[in-house]
Amino acid sequence: MRLSAALLVLAGVLWGTGGLAGALLQSATGIGPVAVAAYRLLVGGGVAVLFTASRLRELRTSAAFRRLLVTGGLLAAFQAAYQVAVAWIGVSLSTLITIGSVPMFVAGVDGLLARRTPGWRTLLAIGGALVGLALLTGGAGPTARMPQGVAMSLLAGAGFALLTLLAARPVAGQQATTSAGLLLGGILLTPFGLLAGGMGLPLDACVLAFVLYLGLVPTAIAYGAYFLGLRHAQPTAAALATMLEPLTATLLAVGLYGERLTPSGIAGALLIVGALALHYL
Repeated sequence: MRLSAALLVLAGVLWGTGGLAGALLQSATGIGPVAVAAYRLLVGGGVAVLFTASRLRELRTSAAFRRLLVTGGLLAAFQAAYQVAVAWIGVSLSTLITIGSVPMFVAGVDGLLARRTPGWRTLLAIGGALVGLALLTGGAGPTARMPQGVAMSLLAGAGFALLTLLAARPVAGQQATTSAGLLLGGILLTPFGLLAGGMGLPLDACVLAFVLYLGLVPTAIAYGAYFLGLRHAQPTAAALATMLEPLTATLLAVGLYGERLTPSGIAGALLIVGALALHYL
């Protein structure tokens, strides 16, 4: 259980570095957010498939192949919906709604399937994490596409929640379906990336480093750790670990860009950490 918790925390922290890497890649190349998401899944999936090549034969069973198709589709939908939400209502609000809705969706569906209500500790952890996330990200003003952006954020949260619940139910060839699912998600997103401004990259060492980091660390390693941690953890605990993504991104912005963390932001960060500790311990 301790190893599972450590893997889930590691995944949340590594995901938090993906936003910075993706933003740097966009500014360095001028490609759109959907193209960034496509590269992230293509490279991450390609690396993951190389490391699990010996297990790809397990995909020949019908159950594993169905899981592969669903995993790839959910990954593509989650990434695309989130990137569109960011473009419509901004990073802070879209992250707040997407990440905040994941544990709520997971706890609700998990409780419905198990025919039981979540315990007080789970509800308190979710509530504390949501308040902490709201304090951390701060308020955001209304935009012209607020309803559409909120809907896309909720769609992204629902997609990742379904992915979490699906992965919590083991299937033969689980590791292979996860690796190939990342690659399939990138393939599914590629046409949309080409249509939304193109995916051309300059031959530059810095750009190559951004692409490799984005595909390897917050994608291949982070998703690998997340799905491994799910094997011996409750889906709700895994969903709560996603709260570490915006927390890590905020701390990176403070450390690397000199941004100041307000008192409410500090309180929000402490609430998120406290909520995770409450649930895991």
